[in-house]
Amino acid sequence: MDPIGGDMTSTKHTAAIAAVLLTAGLFAPTTAQAAPAHQTGKVVTAHGNLRDLQPTTAGPFDHARATLLMIQHRGRSLVILQVRGINRAVAGQDFGAHLHVGPCVTGDGAAAGPHYNSDTVAGRVPPRVNDMTEVWLDFEVTRAGTGFAITQVPFIPLPGRRSVVIHQEPTDSQGAAGPRLACLPVSW
Repeated sequence: MDPIGGDMTSTKHTAAIAAVLLTAGLFAPTTAQAAPAHQTGKVVTAHGNLRDLQPTTAGPFDHARATLLMIQHRGRSLVILQVRGINRAVAGQDFGAHLHVGPCVTGDGAAAGPHYNSDTVAGRVPPRVNDMTEVWLDFEVTRAGTGFAITQVPFIPLPGRRSVVIHQEPTDSQGAAGPRLACLPVSW
């Protein structure tokens, strides 16, 4: 069972949760100004087996699958991550997960590059590192071997070959979360 109380097994279920959040007004824009055309109404989805970033060692995400749903609207993004098939031996543990700028390549965690950071894209020096400039999707593993995260950020990530990387530790205040364990390819 996921934190919302259902068996989250498909993109359809994740999309239904997003629709409820939208209609309940939980994803309301904070600005009254009209957003540019490139910042409105896009939905990004990705799902499939996680790619193992440490193939020489057994890990809790070796047989896991993930679904990502990102709803981009009026300069904001609502991002939902659902992971299932996690080794139940790690139930109760928290893991960091973030949107990264590069692609997801099996066995090569460095290929994902750094976290996607809206300040870096905008040229802010130095960039701020926090849950409003990056997409942080930390989750706790349930007894059923699932994880669920949802966040809202005040920006729309630029399209490209990106990845959601799952890290060994929860995200700290500086954005660090330890070694890279697995990733999900995300492209739009």
